[in-house]
Amino acid sequence: MIALPLIALLVGFLIVYPLSPGIAPALGDYVAIAVVAGFDALVGALRSRLEHRFDEAVFLSGFFANMVLAASLAYFGDRIGVDLYLAVVVALGIRIFTNLGRVRALLVTARLETRRTRSAPVSR
Repeated sequence: MIALPLIALLVGFLIVYPLSPGIAPALGDYVAIAVVAGFDALVGALRSRLEHRFDEAVFLSGFFANMVLAASLAYFGDRIGVDLYLAVVVALGIRIFTNLGRVRALLVTARLETRRTRSAPVSR
């Protein structure tokens, strides 16, 4: 199940990387924020997958909605002269690190459970 997203990521990379698309400097902040928002959605999806509650519809809607909302906040903040992109980066950064901490805890717990079941004596 996890192979399909990894294959899609590899294929997307192989298609886009040789093209070396340029990003206008004026759009750099917005693209960076959209990437951070997308990464937040990916880490959240990994967490929900490890917690056995992953839903594709929730992931896809959250992925695109977060990216659009984050870039929009940065755009409107830029228009009114307020650095809202900093607030977006801080909020998304907190979410990413929170989710990464939970992913780490889930992986460590799963590994400890595996060790415990392997070393447990077999009762007859």
